[in-house]
Amino acid sequence: MTETIAIPSVQSDHLLLKGISHGFFGRRGGVSEGVHATLNCALGSQDARPSVLANRALVAQSIGAAPERLITLKQIHSPTCHIIAGEEDFDTVYYSEGDAMVTKLPGIALGILTADCPPVLFADPASGVIGAAHAGWKGAFTGVLLSTIVAMESLGASRHNIRASIGPCIAQSSYEVDDAFRQRFLDQKPTNAQFFTPGKPGHHQFDLKGYNRHQLQTSGIRQIDILPDDTYADEQGYFSFRRTTHRNEPDYGRQLSVIMRQG
Repeated sequence: MTETIAIPSVQSDHLLLKGISHGFFGRRGGVSEGVHATLNCALGSQDARPSVLANRALVAQSIGAAPERLITLKQIHSPTCHIIAGEEDFDTVYYSEGDAMVTKLPGIALGILTADCPPVLFADPASGVIGAAHAGWKGAFTGVLLSTIVAMESLGASRHNIRASIGPCIAQSSYEVDDAFRQRFLDQKPTNAQFFTPGKPGHHQFDLKGYNRHQLQTSGIRQIDILPDDTYADEQGYFSFRRTTHRNEPDYGRQLSVIMRQG
């Protein structure tokens, strides 16, 4: 086992369980420079690849994982969830298109990259099944959280035992959307109006964290934690796609959230 090191992260009390290692890592503690400073973990960014690989190794080692056992996806804002049932699945799933992964194999660190979207980490301590999902509005809207839960059940998890933690993401006060965006959610379910508050004319503030919690609850998950961090507002702590867009910056980094079952 590699030596465990410490870089800044936040954790969920609901997932601090024997045999489960995890962390929601921000942008502090890495080696990248410029707009990617410092803990950018996105292979798809314009950052120097050696820096990204070094940052990913720092995250892996921080939760006690071997760097080569950290797996991430080519995220596409979909409901697609990959199941890592055996060692043969690791290379197949690595950087495949999709937005969630589940496994019960020890020593595999499931990683989700975000820059405003919510990372959601799952664990069923009774069965040892873990999961991780990228739950931005489109993925959550199309069912990525339910896909993750169903995939966990296929490995032996029980909804009664699953705990879920919604990590740092954009807060409602920072997430302005237009009428068309709101109407899409009302068409799905009129009660989704509860996740919007009035903004400037023709605009609204969207509670993405609350919407994700509701999706989990309606899927039968009762043990849910939401971290309060706002990725848009906390420039020192987190990367933010929306902040980068508003500033017309050339690129942006992504933070990494990771969960692993210990051996």
